[in-house]
Amino acid sequence: MTEKKLVHVVTLPVRWGDMDVYEHVNNTVYFRYAEQARIEWMERLGLQLSRTQSQGPVIVNASCTFFIPITYPSVVEVKVFVGHVGRSSVDTSYEIRVVGDDRLCAEGAARVVWVDVNTGKSCPIPESLKALI
Repeated sequence: MTEKKLVHVVTLPVRWGDMDVYEHVNNTVYFRYAEQARIEWMERLGLQLSRTQSQGPVIVNASCTFFIPITYPSVVEVKVFVGHVGRSSVDTSYEIRVVGDDRLCAEGAARVVWVDVNTGKSCPIPESLKALI
């Protein structure tokens, strides 16, 4: 089993509109929290995330397990971890907690695959980027 390495932490405010009819954060919003943290990490690595690039990262699968509901008002902390780094993919995972509460609210994962934008096919992650990961 590959160990995971903490690579980024971000705090995000819970918005009133993040909640659903049950008065807790809607399950789809957890994926947005994870996405925001993952994008910030990638930008910190120096990735230019734009349509003008010939290669870049895409998500091929994502999952989330929900443990404790999150409600407004609060601030969440999202921790991003990196696991296995392959030829063209990186396994990432995340943990979401409410700031000031050590309990795990949700955890999830996303596999990031490096692709050739023109063909839509996977391609090797540049060695310079692998070194940063």
